[in-house]
Amino acid sequence: MEYPFQQFRRQVATRLAESARRRYGYEGDIKLETPTEAEMGDVAFPCFPLAGRAKKAPAAIAEELASDIAGEWIGQVEAVNGYVNCFINMEKLTMELLPRVLEMQERYGAGGDKNMAVIVEHTSANPNGPLHVGRGRNPLLGDTLARIFRFAGYDVETQFYLDDMGKQVAILAWGLEHLDLTPEAEKPDHRSVAFYQEANRRMERDEQVARDIEELIQRGEQGDTGMLERMEQAYRPALEGIMQTLSRVNISMDSFIRESRFVLDGTVSNVVARLAETAYAAREDGALYLDLSSFDIHGRNKQFYLTRRDGTSLYATRDIAYHLWKGRQADRLVNVLGEDHRLEARQVEIALSLLDAPAPKNVFYSFVSLPEGKMSTRRGRVVYLDDLLDEAVERALREVKKRRDLPDEQAKAIAEQVGTGAVRYNILKVSPEKAITFRWEEALNFEGQSAPFIQYAYARCCSILEKTDTTPDVDSGYGHPEETALLKTIARFPDVVTHCRERCSPAGLAEYAHELASRFNGFYRDCRVIGDEREAARLALVDASRITLHNALELLGIMPLPEM
Repeated sequence: MEYPFQQFRRQVATRLAESARRRYGYEGDIKLETPTEAEMGDVAFPCFPLAGRAKKAPAAIAEELASDIAGEWIGQVEAVNGYVNCFINMEKLTMELLPRVLEMQERYGAGGDKNMAVIVEHTSANPNGPLHVGRGRNPLLGDTLARIFRFAGYDVETQFYLDDMGKQVAILAWGLEHLDLTPEAEKPDHRSVAFYQEANRRMERDEQVARDIEELIQRGEQGDTGMLERMEQAYRPALEGIMQTLSRVNISMDSFIRESRFVLDGTVSNVVARLAETAYAAREDGALYLDLSSFDIHGRNKQFYLTRRDGTSLYATRDIAYHLWKGRQADRLVNVLGEDHRLEARQVEIALSLLDAPAPKNVFYSFVSLPEGKMSTRRGRVVYLDDLLDEAVERALREVKKRRDLPDEQAKAIAEQVGTGAVRYNILKVSPEKAITFRWEEALNFEGQSAPFIQYAYARCCSILEKTDTTPDVDSGYGHPEETALLKTIARFPDVVTHCRERCSPAGLAEYAHELASRFNGFYRDCRVIGDEREAARLALVDASRITLHNALELLGIMPLPEM
């Protein structure tokens, strides 16, 4: 499926390739750029790569190529400083774009069925307590990427890889079985973390407690089903609490994959046996490891241990088994991982290559930190995501009441979606690899680049459409600069979705949603809609804006609110 702006780009690229081939024998790629300023065109082609072949200055090449470029989708063409700048045919765009948006509604921008399965693994947090803000970026990124892949036409399954047999759940299990605590918290994950933190303190200062917990770990990693059941009883409430938190920000999981299953079904043993036969395998005091120095990994990290001396597997070994299984379930694997997992992810990737198994696409994110420093669940120095959401909703409620006189229940319902949406957007708008220092005043800013700003633009669209009985009707007379800018912004939406999917980063979508809301506000400010002689035509543009804002917000996991 090709959308109007994509057809325009393809026609420009085709015409440029034909001209460059005929004039200069150039067979290279035609890479179009998106100009930063509207007066520089809708797409541009830099002619500098052709200079050597054509033996001419880029400015002269641009003049020659520009004279050859024409087509039904192509309006004005200019040669400027070595660039060929092309503008879309606005009449063609209007008559093709708006009817399609109004017809497709919530499917506008979506891709056709790719007939490909994608597994997006995200969150996968230790089920020993609440999610904190530092790691809260993981589920927000993962869920948004899953939404984008689904919208693009992929069959997507989200998976939570459950560490149900490691050190963290063993500490929690010991704490629940041995400590007499009465936490004040009602939410199950907040109750659980009190036992985990106290057990961790006891383990650090009491050698007998440390030995007891180590025994729990060993029994779990050996596949002792009785011990695994005890651990599940310990972590289940915490996991339920985590999922309650995620539901507040519109996140659910399709599958929970237990780490222990790959020990119990023999997959881990098979992985160890196969890797032990490779040329990179070696042992130290009975522990099996891979020497990865041939893969440009050096120092202490070149020894990638797969087992302990007693033969029990390590977390990374079980992760390899999980990925082998995942690779048989889907065509593409996407993992959302904290930046502290880079080394282990690379080690797992090398091991998978030795097993002739597909490697995942790893999306690494930097952590969210506090101005006071790094957060730690173990030390109890955290801001929990629940607390952040509660504070956001309280602040949103004050803003809603300041603007409108609504019944309490309605105001609270709106504030819940505005507040949680503000947190979600504030994190998603930053590229994953960039660090975020969390500040309340930025996250809960209800002006500028924020979710409430975008939600309000959507609500304004809905309000305009509700105030008239006129049926939206497209015509070709959208000549006002704000109309033109809004039309072009709506037209770019499918390309933005594609770009975010290819880069596995939703930040561009968050930026686009803000740009679209700003463009709509500019149109609303300068172009009268209701009562204007072109009311029906402008209503069509309002409705197309509403649809596109709705779809962008849905992909970001933020509730489009018909009123605020």
